[in-house]
Amino acid sequence: MHDWAALAADIKRWAEALGFQQAGISAGTLASDEAHLARWLAEGRHGSMDWMATHGTKRSRPDELVPGTVRVISVRMDYGVDDDAACWDTLADGTRAYVARYALGRDYHKVLRARLQKLADRIADVVGPFGYRAFVDSAPVLERALARDAGLGWIGKNTCVINTKAGSWFFLGELYTDLPLPVDEPATEHCGTCTRCIDICPTQAIVAPNVLDARRCISYLTIENPGTIPLEFRKPMGNRIFGCDDCQLVCPWNKFAQRHALPDFEPRHGLDTASLVELFAWDEEEFLKRTEGSAIRRTGHQGWLRNIAVALGNAPHSDAVIEALHSRASHPSEVVREHVAWALAEQAAKAPG
Repeated sequence: MHDWAALAADIKRWAEALGFQQAGISAGTLASDEAHLARWLAEGRHGSMDWMATHGTKRSRPDELVPGTVRVISVRMDYGVDDDAACWDTLADGTRAYVARYALGRDYHKVLRARLQKLADRIADVVGPFGYRAFVDSAPVLERALARDAGLGWIGKNTCVINTKAGSWFFLGELYTDLPLPVDEPATEHCGTCTRCIDICPTQAIVAPNVLDARRCISYLTIENPGTIPLEFRKPMGNRIFGCDDCQLVCPWNKFAQRHALPDFEPRHGLDTASLVELFAWDEEEFLKRTEGSAIRRTGHQGWLRNIAVALGNAPHSDAVIEALHSRASHPSEVVREHVAWALAEQAAKAPG
């Protein structure tokens, strides 16, 4: 008979040794979150992300996704660096590209999954073969609700998980397991009356506390959305070409964020300082080469050009911007051509004289 409490303590210690900043355990009972998800889907707030609805209750019932699951081990890995001022500087410079912090370095899916596998192997060394599945934002999993119930943080008004000692700059991962481990106390909510995240959102995508309308969210529009970006959101996008961090940058709890300069998450190819014109010049071969092992691959080259075209339309008027846009005016993609045409019209309105 195993001492499950001792094993749970060991798992948390092993997780930290593997580079996770925290681990917690929950029972995976998510009835209220299941109801919240059902309302959100019924209201169509998932946009074109049809996969959000295709798995039914497997997303909110771990034992249906992985039969035999009785506990979920949730982990977090911090990725923030002390660069808030640099982020605001980039957002204020219309000639530069803003890429969400999490996507500047190596694809987090690979980093966390490899370490979760090592954690599972370490557990097996003690208990022998056991049932488990590792997930990193890669399956129908309500990872934020599971993290909350495991004590890693509460779900804030911006729908990010927030930790009182670490803010929200972290990734999440899970091990679904059949081990009857003792569970942790769920995290309690500490947003209070603060509405900074709601107020700052460029497209007003946080339509109510804890309710994000993906169809309005810049992260959705620049990454998950496969087609045209609605006109009403193009100017508010500014120079954000892949994701958006505004709601985290203003969160008061992020003054407590732990800064971990893990080499895997260091910016690649100068993406934290790159100009829009420079990135718009990447052909598909160069895009694929420079985004190898990066989350940016998800948007594809067409989406990359579409997003940057919008940012160039919002950029200060210059000959370099006009020349860059004209270079893609006859692009094979109708989506790219349409966004370039919009950007050229925006630039024409800014032309002096």
